[in-house]
Amino acid sequence: MSSAPLILVSNRGPITFERAPDGSRTMSRGGGGLVAALAGLVERTPALWVSAAMTDEDVAVGIEHGGAFPAPEAGPGVRLRFVEIEPETYHRYYNVVANPMLWFIQHYLWDLSNAPDIRREELDAWDEGYLTANRLFADAVLEELDQRPDSLVMLHDYHLYTAPEAIRAAHPDAFLHFFVHIPWSQPDYWRVLPSEIREAIVRGLLANDIVAFHTPRYARNFLMCCEDLLDLRIDYNRRVVRWKGREVWVRSYPISVNGPMFERLAASPEVAAREAELLRRRRAHLIIRIDRTDLSKNTLRGFKAFDIFLDRHPEYREDITFFALLQPSRQDVDEYVEYLQKIRDIVSYINTKHGNTDWMPIDLRIQSDLPLAVAAYKHYDVLLVNPVYDGMNLIAKEAPLVNERDGVLILSENVGAHEELGAFALSINPFNVEDQAEAIHDALTMPGPERRERLDQIKRIVRENDLGKWLDQQLLDIRRKRVADNTFVAK
Repeated sequence: MSSAPLILVSNRGPITFERAPDGSRTMSRGGGGLVAALAGLVERTPALWVSAAMTDEDVAVGIEHGGAFPAPEAGPGVRLRFVEIEPETYHRYYNVVANPMLWFIQHYLWDLSNAPDIRREELDAWDEGYLTANRLFADAVLEELDQRPDSLVMLHDYHLYTAPEAIRAAHPDAFLHFFVHIPWSQPDYWRVLPSEIREAIVRGLLANDIVAFHTPRYARNFLMCCEDLLDLRIDYNRRVVRWKGREVWVRSYPISVNGPMFERLAASPEVAAREAELLRRRRAHLIIRIDRTDLSKNTLRGFKAFDIFLDRHPEYREDITFFALLQPSRQDVDEYVEYLQKIRDIVSYINTKHGNTDWMPIDLRIQSDLPLAVAAYKHYDVLLVNPVYDGMNLIAKEAPLVNERDGVLILSENVGAHEELGAFALSINPFNVEDQAEAIHDALTMPGPERRERLDQIKRIVRENDLGKWLDQQLLDIRRKRVADNTFVAK
């Protein structure tokens, strides 16, 4: 790790505070894959972590400390700084712009014949929500840079696209590194947004020294956006954009999981208890999917494919269960509420069509239950991961890592993990339900030695390309970029 101090910036932080009914202050860990990944970084190096205050108690804690404060619960040497954002501003920034607009654009989710309608509400939310919140994040970072201008600033994800431009304007020599954790769509799809918004997003990212994605495909799409939307000349071979007298590197680093930690979790008593429950109900064959109820996850088509499979292969009746553990997602967004109801409806239809009093083909659980998810990981015969688009999809890495039944991974060609794991999975087109139905049958009838070899290769890749490697590759490029910048300036 560089000797320079590290400033991490993300919308959600590693811990949050609440006020209990008895008046005491409680603390809980932040959720989500991004926080878990960054937690692996701060375990290795001291850092200041800047994130939004999510609760009134977060605000109170920030006020009490007057800025950054030690947070050993988040990692050794970690300090936190909360950014206080007015509730209405946060709503506009997060619920109107970041989710759903940017999320939908970057996952190709809009049905462009019907949506979006960009009205005054969205334009105001950009000006008075997204830009305002990003300015508040930038101000917090700038206060820290004023004290330690040699700090390395690492910003994360689609919530913070415009903050780097404000940071760069005040600290031209700061080193800024930005990681986009979701897909980056092609230029034509970004034209859904008004030109002033899409150009501000690309300009904000070009204020960084390195812009990072999970896969070369997303990096290439970003370079194409720089060329098509801002009319810039691109060096595709070097993956470099010249912008305002600087060279911006565009790179890809596939994120992974903390393998040893996950394997310890799989061997824990909590998971063992959930395994016993799962195995009591197990039929001869077990298909699983573990997801959020996000539109990008393509849950409905997965169930439709299973319906087709049961129609074509009645010999599996009463011998197979499709176990779906789905965590409710963004239930304050109308499209997500409607999608969850569609999930319930299709499961009810399939269970009524194919099931009987002794057997329901789909076991649907709408809940968040990590021990149960890991228990399912250990015992699946088939894992279905079929998003329409996904930045990486860590389930495709977590589940095979701990699977004990030579389980077969069915993997969408449009997820980031496919670039590493596709050769040892059954690749499917996420829109082709016939393809997915056939893949289920192929997985269930695959010879044992082939199943074992595929799973072993996936485990090898996940262990070799671990979270430490993801971090180390970025830090190595940061050191290289600093050397290159000094050479560039000397010229």
